[in-house]
Amino acid sequence: MNDKVAALIDGAGRIIRGKREFLELLCTGILAGGHVLLDDKPGLGKTTAAKTIAALIGGGARPGGGLSFKRIQFTPDLLPYDITGVDVFDAETRSFRFVPGPVLSNIVLADEINRTTPKVQSALLEVMAERQVTIGSASHKTGEPFFVIATQNPVESEGTFPLPAAQLDRFMLRLSLGYPDRDAEIALLNDTPSETALRELEPVISVDDFLAACRAAMHVFCHDALKEAIADIVRETRVHKNFSLGASPRAALHFLAAARAFAFIRGRAFVTDEDLAKLAVPVLSHRLKLRDPRGDGSKLVRDIALSKIESIDVGRLESQTPEVLPPR
Repeated sequence: MNDKVAALIDGAGRIIRGKREFLELLCTGILAGGHVLLDDKPGLGKTTAAKTIAALIGGGARPGGGLSFKRIQFTPDLLPYDITGVDVFDAETRSFRFVPGPVLSNIVLADEINRTTPKVQSALLEVMAERQVTIGSASHKTGEPFFVIATQNPVESEGTFPLPAAQLDRFMLRLSLGYPDRDAEIALLNDTPSETALRELEPVISVDDFLAACRAAMHVFCHDALKEAIADIVRETRVHKNFSLGASPRAALHFLAAARAFAFIRGRAFVTDEDLAKLAVPVLSHRLKLRDPRGDGSKLVRDIALSKIESIDVGRLESQTPEVLPPR
């Protein structure tokens, strides 16, 4: 693994205890240039995880850091221009000037994204897909890098608005933290890292190094047989009798990008079939709609992925396997 990326995951692990795999998947999403939806019960550290990553990359979570970091607390009374920005009239110059909203940052924490109205949720669609917002006739670009980490609580339904399919499709990964194990929970009781260590975190990877790691992850080798498996998995969700909405071509692109980034994080110059098995559920499950809402969409996705992966010709995979990481 790139030493700087390893330092990023290790640094985050000092705050988010006992969740190494979760942190690897979270970093997979942002290294692949995607957005991540943290979907889990309240009080498990979703907001803390996003703040931690921001603080470790160029100091984005603190004033004067290398990256701009904004947190948006989504509420029912929020308006679209509260997040995108607005043209205001300047009496001195007798002209309009653009006041940027918080989405025009490098790292955006969209907290409790499902607590705002569909009108506001739709205001995020353009910036999440195209890294820009259009106000009037002018478009305004975000910085580089740019990624959204959104949180939502799946337990409460009162006062919430389900995310539309078009927006869910723009999240590369949907992840859950889960409860900590016993040792991690005891450690939390002893020092409460989110209240102490989080404020003292120093950046462990510069903006330039982070962007270089993103570029290196894009060039990780993926065998044609594995690309075909991705296509087969995605296509199967579109014809499967239990799904009324299958995965989009964007989902296939996200699947490939995530697989490359995950392999890079694991210190490999090539994608493996195990990477696809690991990523199928977090990449695909939130994009699909079940005909019977009582069904288990994650299990269906896992079963589909495993069936396609098992049919891969292993000998064909071994015909070309790089031995070193791509250039940083």
